[in-house]
Amino acid sequence: MKTKVFTLICLILTSGIVWGQETNRNNTIGLNTERTAAILDPTNYLRKAEIIAIALKNKSERDQTITFGTSLISIFDFQKSNRNSKFGYLMRHPTSANEIGKTVSEFAVHSAQFSVLGRVNNWISMYAEALYNPEQSFGPGTTTALGRNGLSLRRGFILLGDLEKYPLYAAIGKMDAPFGQPGSVNPFTNSTNWHAFGGLGFGAQVSYLKGGLHLTAMAIQGGAQFRVLNAPVDSTNVPSRLNNFSLDACYTLQVGDNNSIKVGGSYLHGTSYVQGFPVQHFHPGRENNPATAIYTTIRWGDLELKGVYTKTLKVWPGTHNPNPPLDQYKASKVSSLSIGAMYTFMKKTDWDYSLSTEFSNFVAGPKGSPWERQNQYVLGFCGQYRHASKLFVELFHTQGYSPLNFVSGGNLPDPGKTWSDREARSYGLVAGAMIFL
Repeated sequence: MKTKVFTLICLILTSGIVWGQETNRNNTIGLNTERTAAILDPTNYLRKAEIIAIALKNKSERDQTITFGTSLISIFDFQKSNRNSKFGYLMRHPTSANEIGKTVSEFAVHSAQFSVLGRVNNWISMYAEALYNPEQSFGPGTTTALGRNGLSLRRGFILLGDLEKYPLYAAIGKMDAPFGQPGSVNPFTNSTNWHAFGGLGFGAQVSYLKGGLHLTAMAIQGGAQFRVLNAPVDSTNVPSRLNNFSLDACYTLQVGDNNSIKVGGSYLHGTSYVQGFPVQHFHPGRENNPATAIYTTIRWGDLELKGVYTKTLKVWPGTHNPNPPLDQYKASKVSSLSIGAMYTFMKKTDWDYSLSTEFSNFVAGPKGSPWERQNQYVLGFCGQYRHASKLFVELFHTQGYSPLNFVSGGNLPDPGKTWSDREARSYGLVAGAMIFL
């Protein structure tokens, strides 16, 4: 009986999706692959409230509309390092349990996402997104451990506003902080800038969007348990107080139909770089460490150029190790630079192809220190089907090994040593498919 009921429900949903795609007038359940790709692509522009608000303005969905989406990324990955178990590539979070030696290779499901976008009426919508990502989970053990194979609500928010009538929209829930430009030209690999400053947390934002001007402010729930948005709350890491915020302003100049220039700047009141020595990721600090960012995106025909520079306003206290011989290195501000270019060619009805290259870095220490920097170079080739699904291959190279956890030492028997290594080098290749529906 249960099997029959489940089958009936699946048939109803399937027929609703097909019917919704074929008839615009009574669309209640549907798919929109191109929009799903724009929202779920992890290297795309990550301000999802903005993407959805603009998409709903430009489309004509009726009230009571639900759009489902899903994505799956499968990869082959090969890496070689000049140091045992020190791989600087950040698209996987290596552990000693599954990266021993100087060479690593695998076939893997990198991640999967499931999303639902619901339109209640012309000014109320909702969005929710679940993520499965054993390759980048912070759980213990290998990528097959249960602790690294959970499903979580990555983003979810209520969206208010009708851009067809008013230049304002707002969002409440769990979302990316409007700070900097964390997107990348790479087909798969996120920039080091995103890993260092891509914030995600609970909060509420309000935006003004008219012409080329876009202004956004977000009030953020502080604490150490969200990506980057660590604002101390009475010496606890629990996000239990509205004591963080970010501000962003950008302007896009449209030049003809296919050319545009966007420039912007951001401020984030509380970043991750607050702990004293020894640094333990997701632990609280004593006071906020704000950051600023400037960025630009230039699209000129088939060429796209991206650049962003981010830096904290204060030093990261834990980057000073008080134990000799490492005590010679003073505490440092944290910065990150990302610059990239992508050229799209052989555009056809179903397929187009692109070549991309990007440099990005993470700088956490003074010149010559073991944790001075971690650089990343990526060269990519991608074939994209109908502006959505991708087949890709990338070559990458990293210089330096500077993990956030115990970046300047404190986890080794000798307190005057660190596992960070300025001279660590790794080379690798990743190939795979990123499928959207």
